[in-house]
Amino acid sequence: MKAIEGLDKLMQEHQYRGLIEHLRAMDEHTREDRANRQLEVDSPWAIPIHHFSDASRECLNLYRDGHFIATVMVTQAVNEGIIKFVAGRNNIKHENMNHSERLKILKDKSIISQDCFEASEQIRGNFRNDVHHMNPPVATIDFQESAKKNIHSLAVVEHEVFGADVQDGKLIPKHPEYW
Repeated sequence: MKAIEGLDKLMQEHQYRGLIEHLRAMDEHTREDRANRQLEVDSPWAIPIHHFSDASRECLNLYRDGHFIATVMVTQAVNEGIIKFVAGRNNIKHENMNHSERLKILKDKSIISQDCFEASEQIRGNFRNDVHHMNPPVATIDFQESAKKNIHSLAVVEHEVFGADVQDGKLIPKHPEYW
């Protein structure tokens, strides 16, 4: 019995070392692509303070690591969450509205800019239902390009809602009501 336990332990250790070596080789093989992708989307104005920050950073990490379908899905979720958040903070009854209706009200009331409106709509319009429900059109989507577009558009939305200036070494929120 001890011999079998010893053999199991030896096999597990061998499997573990093989897995570590496989991951090391994958890291080496994909490092340049990951670095290039991160440079494509890293935003110099990312504000890591709001409660969407972890999910937003996850979008960038997913894209960097080549998980494009997940990037599209998470950017869509963060976008929708931010717009709901803004509507709520502005006391807009939005529970029974779809994303486009919510956006139109925010734009018409000058709560968000035309640029923010267009960026948020771009994300929503980027095969949102097809991707979330894995409808047949997903077979035709260039997910890398869609993911990159969504990340750039999400940066526009985040910058407008959570953007800040620096005065005397301090962050001054453009919209403190969202912080």
